[in-house]
Amino acid sequence: MKQFAQKHKFKLISACSFLAVLLIWELATDVLHLISPLMLPSPAKILDTLVYKIMGGTNPDGATLFENIWASLKIALGGYVVGVAIGVPLGIGMAWSRRFELFAKPLFDIIRPIPALAWIPLMILWLGIGYSSKVGIIFFAAFISATVNSYTGIRRTSQVHLWVGKTFGATNRQLLFKVAIPTALPMIFTGLKTSLGSAWMALVAAELLASTSGLGYMIQMARQMGRADIIVVGMIVIGLIGAALSALLDLLAKKLVKRRN
Repeated sequence: MKQFAQKHKFKLISACSFLAVLLIWELATDVLHLISPLMLPSPAKILDTLVYKIMGGTNPDGATLFENIWASLKIALGGYVVGVAIGVPLGIGMAWSRRFELFAKPLFDIIRPIPALAWIPLMILWLGIGYSSKVGIIFFAAFISATVNSYTGIRRTSQVHLWVGKTFGATNRQLLFKVAIPTALPMIFTGLKTSLGSAWMALVAAELLASTSGLGYMIQMARQMGRADIIVVGMIVIGLIGAALSALLDLLAKKLVKRRN
C-alpha cells in the first residue's frame, strides 16, 4: 500500500484537490445555500443534467449531447487540420529559406497579432454563415501558433549538427528532413497542442454564427433560457474533450520523438 501511494503520489494529490473542490462546491450550494442555484447549480444538479443530455435529452437546444459534440468536433477539427496543414509547412519554410522568409514573414507578422475573433465579420462576408465560415475562424485560431512554433523549432536547430551533415555530403533537402525537422519535432508538437487549445477556445465564438447545433450553441441557448446547469455541462464537456485531444497529441509526440531519437 505504501509503495502504491509513493508511486501514485502526485495522482493522489490531484484527485484529493479535485474532490476538495467538489466538496466545497456542494457545501456552498446544496448544504449551506450560500450561492443561488440560478447562479451556480450544485454538482449533483450538474450530474443530473449531464446524464439527461447523455440519455438523449434535447432541451433547451433541440439536440442531444452527442449530436452537439459531433457538430462541434466537425468545426473545431476541420479548422484545426487546415490551420496546422498550412501553418507547420509555412513556419518550416520561413525558418529554412531566407528568401522565402523575406517574402512571407512581413505579411505573417501583420496577421499574427490579429485575434481570431476579429475575422468573424470578414468570414461572414466571404463565406456566409454556414460551416465554412466557422471553420475559417478556427483556422486563424490554430494557424498562428502552428506557424510560430514550427518556425522557432527550425531556428533552434544546432548549427554544429548542420555542419556535420554538410561535412558528410548531405544535400540541403537531406539536412532539412534528416536533421532540422527531427530536431524541431518537440517544438512543432508544442505548436500543435497550443493550436488545438486555441481552436477549441474559439469554438464557442465560431458557433455564434447562426448555428443550430454544437456545444457553443448549446451554451448560448442555455444562457438565453437561464439554465446555468446546461452552461456548466457544456463547459465541462469542452474541457474534457480538449484534454482528451491534447493527451492524444502527447502520446503521438512521445512515439514520434522517441522513434526519431
